[in-house]
Amino acid sequence: MSYQVIARKYRPQRFSDVVGQEHVTQTLANAIKQSRIAHAYLFCGPRGTGKTTIARIFAKCLNCTGGPKVDFDDDDPRCLEIADGRSLDVIEIDGASNRGIEEIRELRDTVKYAPATSKFKLYIIDEVHMLTKEAFNALLKTLEEPPGHVKFMFATTEPEKVLPTILSRCQRFDLRRIPAALIVRHLAQIAKQEKVKIDDAALHAIARGADGGMRDAESTLDQLISFCGEKIQESDVLSMFGLTARSQILDLSRAILAGEVETSLRQLNELAKHGKDLGRLLSDLLNHFRNLLIFQVSNGDLRLLEVSETEAASLGEQASGVGSEALTRIMEVLTDCETRLRDAVSKKILIEVALLKAIESRNAASIDTVLKRLEESRRDNNAREIVSIPMPAPTPAPPPNAPPPVRAAGRAAASTEPASLESTRTTASLAATNMSAGSDGELERLWHQVVDAVGRASPFTRSYLLEAHPVLFDQNLLTIGFDPEFADHLQLVDNAKNRTLIQTKLSEFGFSDAQVKFVRAEARANRPRPAEPPVEPASPSATAAAAPAAPKGAEERAVPSQDKPKPGPGPFNQEDFKNDPLIQKALEIFKGQIIEVRA
Repeated sequence: MSYQVIARKYRPQRFSDVVGQEHVTQTLANAIKQSRIAHAYLFCGPRGTGKTTIARIFAKCLNCTGGPKVDFDDDDPRCLEIADGRSLDVIEIDGASNRGIEEIRELRDTVKYAPATSKFKLYIIDEVHMLTKEAFNALLKTLEEPPGHVKFMFATTEPEKVLPTILSRCQRFDLRRIPAALIVRHLAQIAKQEKVKIDDAALHAIARGADGGMRDAESTLDQLISFCGEKIQESDVLSMFGLTARSQILDLSRAILAGEVETSLRQLNELAKHGKDLGRLLSDLLNHFRNLLIFQVSNGDLRLLEVSETEAASLGEQASGVGSEALTRIMEVLTDCETRLRDAVSKKILIEVALLKAIESRNAASIDTVLKRLEESRRDNNAREIVSIPMPAPTPAPPPNAPPPVRAAGRAAASTEPASLESTRTTASLAATNMSAGSDGELERLWHQVVDAVGRASPFTRSYLLEAHPVLFDQNLLTIGFDPEFADHLQLVDNAKNRTLIQTKLSEFGFSDAQVKFVRAEARANRPRPAEPPVEPASPSATAAAAPAAPKGAEERAVPSQDKPKPGPGPFNQEDFKNDPLIQKALEIFKGQIIEVRA
């Protein structure tokens, strides 16, 4: 007899023999037991996962002697005819070579004839997605209302190419890729029956190369037996199919996580020199980091992974030294490289660049993290400034007959409100008192306070406002100007969100109904620095008319340093800018350098 390949010799002959597709076989078996057999079935899935095999077993169940039944006799003549492809009532059609409308019309004309010896006439159409649109349309009516003795079974690897009108007339079953562990176990059983010794590492390498297809794995084993004889090792599998050893993948991943550039490039060069498939190497490396991420977020749950015991131990070792964010960034780099690899002229150079990017991405920080660190640094600097401000001398006691003093901004002497709230109220009251007099100093004071308050809510908006200047605050309308040099900032900052933010901060300073307008206007040269409000002695008559300004010491205690007015901009100094602590902190975080400084 002629030699029969392993894929045919060990082809499943009943539902219990099918590996990894229990969700399909169990459903079909229950349908037979309950006599709920449909007229059309569609089996979808990757190649080599058992679509045609399940269709043939289903045909045996339907046409066996005394059927339909699941537990048919293996020696039943009708079942043997179906297994050998000799049954007159089970017609297998190749959709790729019989895709035209004429072939479908011939099929449509023959379905009305009764089966020769069996109970049903079964049509198994493989690669049904290859049929033309006209052929599908010719099949529609027959598929929807076939004679009672006719059953259709379709198989396809691309169900999206099948017309929706065909899909709606079939019961659809999606076959999944077979897990590597099941492939390893099945191949071990076959090797035992074939009296071949094969180590576990070789079985896992075959399963990894099969990519979930049992037929591919069986064909690979068949080829290895011819190549190696009765003993197969992992090196034989790797050398024949250009696969990378799992230990080599682990070593390369360790070098990436450790930031060892030279080691990573050296290992890649060695793998390429020995003829390894670089595309498959990149895919295996990406899959390893995916397993590492799943292992980490699942707290070591191996049920979510398809790995050997050796690889599981390596995952536990590597997961303890890297964070999930770093793994995600590495996977993004490798995924981008995998997308571009098919169009690359030099695959090795592209992968080398990807490895360098992956190593650099380990310690990269997101822009949100950087902004958060800069904001924390700014707050720390402000806190140190507050601590370093000397406390003013105590205010002398008032005369015995003097009326009780009126605190700045109407604050009660026995107030227990927080200092920050008191300072805000004091500042708002002073600004409101002097703004009505049109004081440029108070306008500058208010502007600096508003910019600082906005910066705490939105650092980006504050960066634009630093280039602006107050033009006028009249009739509850604050006009904000930009020099012609910064006129392009107008369209970036002049929006409803920013106006609402500034109005909210003005409301906190006592201007509840203030409006904001942005204009293009030149700043006055040598704008005056904000002046401190004058300290006037308290008198009974002045107290009755209006509250005088608070003593200087009390005001300084009420206003922390971050709310105090800042001096106006002086001449720009590049060295001061470069040596600014916040600039140095930003350079440290971004690992960058200053190329050019513009005033």
